[in-house]
Amino acid sequence: MAQKLTKKSKVAVKPVKTVPVKKGALSMPADYTSAVGRRKTAVARVRLWPGKQEIVVNGKPISSYFKGETQKKIYQLPFLVTGTLNQYSGSVKVEGSGLMSQADALVHGIARALIKIDSDKFKHLLREKGLLTRDPRMKETRKAGQGGRARAKKQSPKR
Repeated sequence: MAQKLTKKSKVAVKPVKTVPVKKGALSMPADYTSAVGRRKTAVARVRLWPGKQEIVVNGKPISSYFKGETQKKIYQLPFLVTGTLNQYSGSVKVEGSGLMSQADALVHGIARALIKIDSDKFKHLLREKGLLTRDPRMKETRKAGQGGRARAKKQSPKR
């Protein structure tokens, strides 16, 4: 493998090999439960099925897509509330907004999918924790003819 020179230091840097998750690596059954979760402008399309594999988000394992303990607690919350941690596998496509909003959209989607699986057991538990309510808060849109931001006004001349 050829070495690459960086622009600034002219020192050879070895490229790091990354191993992508193959499309066929996650065995997805024909019968799955799907749901959509949303937060701000993030949309998460969730598919869940019984199994012990790690959930895959945009082709990556969930632990490498959402790094850190805080985000791990966020995406595990619906499973902890219902007592189904490590009982479901899944695949998720997430797009839009930032990483934290994507995590919240993922939680919303997982909670909706769990309700489709067993509404009698899970709906009351998830509703109490507020995981079924879509959080509608978004950035305010910019208004035309103003000073650039949503509520900014043009500065008037001093004289």
